[in-house]
Amino acid sequence: MGPRSLVIAVDLGGTQVRAALCDLEGNFLRRAECPTKPEEGLEAVLGRIVGLVEQMRSGIANDRLFGVGVGSPGPVDARSGVIISPPNLPGWHEVALQALLEERLGLPVRLANDANAAALGEWAFGAGRGHRNVAYVTISTGIGGGIIADGRLLLGHRGLAAEVGHMTLLPGGPRCNCGNYGCWEALASGTAIAREGAAAVRAGRAPILSRLVEGMPERVDARRVGEAAAQGDEAARGIIQQAAEYSGIGVANLLHLYSPEIVLIGGGVSRLGDRLFVPMRRVARQRVMPPYREVPIEPAALRADVGLLGAVALFLEEDGGKSVEP
Repeated sequence: MGPRSLVIAVDLGGTQVRAALCDLEGNFLRRAECPTKPEEGLEAVLGRIVGLVEQMRSGIANDRLFGVGVGSPGPVDARSGVIISPPNLPGWHEVALQALLEERLGLPVRLANDANAAALGEWAFGAGRGHRNVAYVTISTGIGGGIIADGRLLLGHRGLAAEVGHMTLLPGGPRCNCGNYGCWEALASGTAIAREGAAAVRAGRAPILSRLVEGMPERVDARRVGEAAAQGDEAARGIIQQAAEYSGIGVANLLHLYSPEIVLIGGGVSRLGDRLFVPMRRVARQRVMPPYREVPIEPAALRADVGLLGAVALFLEEDGGKSVEP
């Protein structure tokens, strides 16, 4: 490999920091991870990120590195490289992470909201490869997204575009962590599925789910609800179907707003498979105008590595903009 052929990718999460040394084809050459421990404060977490990056670049000359790509919990002002009060990194208010890391590492750093990074990763290396217009949604603890429009990552004002999980689907619905009511995230995320499952256990309406969690509602999570549904628990099946139908409404909105060639669904909840995808596709196609009905709605491909590969994709740019030609 010649000069400037490698990227150090960092996936910063509330629980773990993961790093990898990659080439521009998305091949992993080294990997490492450590706990984030955000309760120890900004300086401690910065030290862990720097330590992982130093492991990744050990023995590698700087002229072989494009730089460091970082996917971070949002909201993120990608244009200025500032993290704006992410809920799972308490105390991180208006943190200029890009500048702080560049100063400590002596390398160029590019920063993105983790959902935008994931969208780039799927587009460059995963199920979105070969398309110029992609809508990516991650359904996990929360719901996030990223939009590739005409071959570019859509950033918007302050780089805050595509907070898709906070579009209102049900006025007066459950309160969301953002403070609003009836957001997609409050209705169909893994957290929402767990909330409804726990309520069903408390009410005695979900016998199989109750058995799986030994009668303790606090043990309910989306995975357990999925297991109960697979074993025939009607309440659990209804909970997943309702969440899937709300996600169908959300996807219909994305189809009308952005006219993608393909919609990709990632995150842990996507592993529910047909129990999620069949009703979600049905509702989305019922609710869109005819020209949008044939757009594929498919599982994302990259799973756990999507954040790291998205951080690599931040360096697949043309003319200084977020543009990739997969």
